[in-house]
Amino acid sequence: MTEVLFYHLQNRSLEQVLPSLLEKSLSRGWHVVVQAASEERIDALDAHLWTYRDDSFLPHGTSRDLEAAAQPILLTVKDDNPNSATARFLIDGIALPEDASAYQRLVLIFDGEDADAVAAARERWREVKAAGFEATYWQPDENGNWQRRG
Repeated sequence: MTEVLFYHLQNRSLEQVLPSLLEKSLSRGWHVVVQAASEERIDALDAHLWTYRDDSFLPHGTSRDLEAAAQPILLTVKDDNPNSATARFLIDGIALPEDASAYQRLVLIFDGEDADAVAAARERWREVKAAGFEATYWQPDENGNWQRRG
């Protein structure tokens, strides 16, 4: 069954949070798709994942790459799954994919400081529950560690 995780960003940006979540997915042997709302966002994330840490990088590509299907992490604005991903990350208020049940895990990351993003996340929560998926809500504690809240 598809597991859906909602990550509520507070006092940290997507760029600060996404790499560690992607690292955890790769450590499980999963291929990942990260879907964003714009090509500009994809380009910014593409550059960031190569340089987010001095001693490491995340192997990835974009849907524009010739070898997109071979990428362990694929950044895209499209709703397809060319790298046979097990996990799909949805950012920028992206809707649930039509093939949501094809994934082991969906991760929705939303900005807790943006009222529209919070409202969209609440709507996605209702959609997830109506579809019968298991949903969990994660929020950072005062130290920035993720805590399951629901």
